Amino acid sequence: MKTLRWIPALAILCLTACSPAATPPVEEEVEQNVTVYSGRNESLIGPLLARFKEQTGITVDVRYGDTAELAATLLEEGAATPAQVFISQDAGALGAVAAQGLFKTLPADVTGRVPARFQDPQGRWVGVSGRARVVVYNTASTTPEELPQSLAAVGEERFAGKFGVAPLNGSFQAHMAVVKVAEGDEALEALLAAIAGNDPQRYPKNSAIVEAVIRGEVDWGLTNHYYLWRALSENPEAPAKNYFMPEGAASSFVNLAGAGVLSEDEATLELVRFLVSDEAQSYFADETFEYPLVAGVAASTDLPPLDGVEVPDVDFAQVADALPATLEAIRASGLE
Repeated sequence: MKTLRWIPALAILCLTACSPAATPPVEEEVEQNVTVYSGRNESLIGPLLARFKEQTGITVDVRYGDTAELAATLLEEGAATPAQVFISQDAGALGAVAAQGLFKTLPADVTGRVPARFQDPQGRWVGVSGRARVVVYNTASTTPEELPQSLAAVGEERFAGKFGVAPLNGSFQAHMAVVKVAEGDEALEALLAAIAGNDPQRYPKNSAIVEAVIRGEVDWGLTNHYYLWRALSENPEAPAKNYFMPEGAASSFVNLAGAGVLSEDEATLELVRFLVSDEAQSYFADETFEYPLVAGVAASTDLPPLDGVEVPDVDFAQVADALPATLEAIRASGLE
């Protein structure tokens, strides 16, 4: 009888010991990865994406390029694109991609970090940093009183041949698209004709304008505010300052860099959350000298408060729609 009672007990022990359930499961480490199309230069956004990888372990594969070209690529690839996040240097390109239905709606904990005027009303993209259009000028040759007080004044005859523009740069093109939306077709064509008629020096990009101003090649130029600060970080004695034109609705346009997602994968959303985190916003303020867009994160001390900068009341989706016709107007003016 003892034997008969003991055998089942042994069998139970054996089954328990030999069962796969008794072996602690081995957790497989699945590498998470996010594919990004970035219209922002690697020198500006690359270090921040590296921080994200260090903190989360999520690998970021980045395709860098011109914002407009990457937006066109996304529109061509459509739903088949490998991109999961699009980081743009201007709101117009974000609006163009959003209009084709490629972006997923961002969660409220992302959009809630940024003021409404710096995000898509439907939550399809969010601004991550602000970039003001300014006049950078040489302090050895020019005073603020001698500068144009509005964008329209750039066409005044007294400035003929003395300033620089970058007609092929996306920021200049977006600025002109804002003029088209805010003031209409005739105003844009008149402004472009006046600028072209003043025989400005043409440069390929904003940094080249700042360098030319510091060299004294031109007295001033139209650019984004942070390129000066990048130059001053290397040469604090450079004779140049920024000037915010005080007059005219579209004179002090504040564009934004932003992001939209093409996937609702959690790693993808984690990256966008990081871009609007206090840490990333401080990076934009301290390392790239842009305006942080999240409340409570201070801008560089020498910048006027963002709330105090006059900006035109335009819908960025309209700016995106206006961009193709604006590019044609720039070409027709002879500026390119």
